[in-house]
Amino acid sequence: MATIAEIAELVGALAPHAACEICCVSSIEAATPSSLVFATDAATIDAAMKSPAGAILTRAALLSSDGDPLDARLLGVADPRYAFSLAARFLKSREQVSTESAVRNSRPRIHPTAVLGADVRVGQGTSIGPHAVLGDGVVLGEDCEVLANVTIYSGTTLGDRVLVQAGAVLGATGFGYARNSATGEYIAFPQQGTLAIEDDVEIGANTTIDRGALGETRIGAGTKIDNLVHIAHNCVVGRNVVIASQTGISGSCVIEDGAILGGQVGLGEHAHIGPGVILGGGAGVLSHKKVRGAGQVFWGRPARPLKQYLRDLARLSRG
Repeated sequence: MATIAEIAELVGALAPHAACEICCVSSIEAATPSSLVFATDAATIDAAMKSPAGAILTRAALLSSDGDPLDARLLGVADPRYAFSLAARFLKSREQVSTESAVRNSRPRIHPTAVLGADVRVGQGTSIGPHAVLGDGVVLGEDCEVLANVTIYSGTTLGDRVLVQAGAVLGATGFGYARNSATGEYIAFPQQGTLAIEDDVEIGANTTIDRGALGETRIGAGTKIDNLVHIAHNCVVGRNVVIASQTGISGSCVIEDGAILGGQVGLGEHAHIGPGVILGGGAGVLSHKKVRGAGQVFWGRPARPLKQYLRDLARLSRG
């Protein structure tokens, strides 16, 4: 629970005249006098003000020009959706502290059905869910959340505040083989590297991230990975990258800071995605290719700038 003034300070808004306490975030339809909602346009502001919500986040530009808010509950911010997410995290942390003793909250919480190998290290405040399996020597930082049926292989390290959704597999051996050109026989290439997950990473359900072959696979701080994503061995993913569902990333790819990969994107081995690049859903990047242009949208297979992709589609339709 928090006062509106505390939330206003958190999101960088002027404190409103209202003085009630907020305990949760909600949709406008489900709002109560103790909930926080957000509105992004005039229509949703109108709906929010008709609701019993205790506080309303909206764009500062939509407030009255003379500086007086239309409603005492309104909090003007640059990005209501982001501020709403920030407030939700703040309220959740308040709830956890209030419902657990300080001693219990500082200790790891490990479900009795979880299996931990030798020399596993688990940081303060970290929780491990039912039937999770952690191999020998796995290291988890503080305030992580590992949900049910997660498997973390030896050689994997997680930073602080990492969320791993149910069924994810971290640190499995990569898909690498050497072929005998005379007989066609395949034998496994050594897969003895490591996997490092930095702070504040979120990993979706049934996502798989392989360990390095001889070196390291690394996922940068703040990166968010959706369900059913596969990241192969030796990949380096930068900070604050977003990867949507069913994306497949081949071995030794590099994805730089701030890139966004839509659903079902495919990267060939050794592909390089520059900082801030946006790959639209279903885009494909061939092996050893580089895609650069911060803020630019690329689409198609092979991926190319959106305007070029649309021109190519128009030519095909005319043909």
